Amino acid sequence: MGDSRPADRYLDAAIGLLHRVRDEESEAIAAAGTLLADTVAAGGRLFAFGAGHSSLAAQDLVYRAGGLALMNLLAVPGAVGVEVPATLGSALERVDGLASAVLDSSPLRAGDVLVIISLSGRNALPVEMATGARARGVRVVGVTSVAYASGTTPRNASGTFLKDHCDVVLDSKIAVGDAELTLDTVPAPFAPASTVVTTALLQAVMATAAASLADRGVEPPLLRSGNVDGGHEWNGRVLEQYRDRIFYRQ
Repeated sequence: MGDSRPADRYLDAAIGLLHRVRDEESEAIAAAGTLLADTVAAGGRLFAFGAGHSSLAAQDLVYRAGGLALMNLLAVPGAVGVEVPATLGSALERVDGLASAVLDSSPLRAGDVLVIISLSGRNALPVEMATGARARGVRVVGVTSVAYASGTTPRNASGTFLKDHCDVVLDSKIAVGDAELTLDTVPAPFAPASTVVTTALLQAVMATAAASLADRGVEPPLLRSGNVDGGHEWNGRVLEQYRDRIFYRQ
């Protein structure tokens, strides 16, 4: 039974964070979902970016059963998830000018929306991605922990954080260090919750966007599971209908 207590504590901590997000971020979730719906209805495209583990939440939005077919991954080679060597991704987040090179070679254009996920929001890559995207006429939704802005110092040339360069900011409420548990017998804090909370926060935004489109009489371009009967045929029709706004297919 003793082994279950850390698991219970972790799950309780994650549930507590989800409750905080639900109660404290409802207006921001509504604003972000409405912005995505506005963009889809106006013919714009949707993109998501995150580096390292923040990329996991971005990838969860792309080509996803029950998700919007128009969400595309803005990938930075070497910084997508945990690649090998894993330390390279951390180094790339601190490289000045990399974001401009990525944006210049991407299909992003004015009128699109870019969701940028960065837990700390302090490194050059997410900050410059936000400023560069907005300079190109792209609206930015930032998903970050606002606590880092008061608990750490910026690590980029502008001396600012991701939250300072967004049209909508979603605060994940994750504490600095991203570890929910401590034990006297363990020398470091452990059990991160950022992926759980950030993914749930973004799926709440996607749900809002889909419902907002439906409310205005626009069928949301949703994908279905390929593991249900008719799923592949459904997805084929959606992918063909929106092929000019989808960049993850060949």
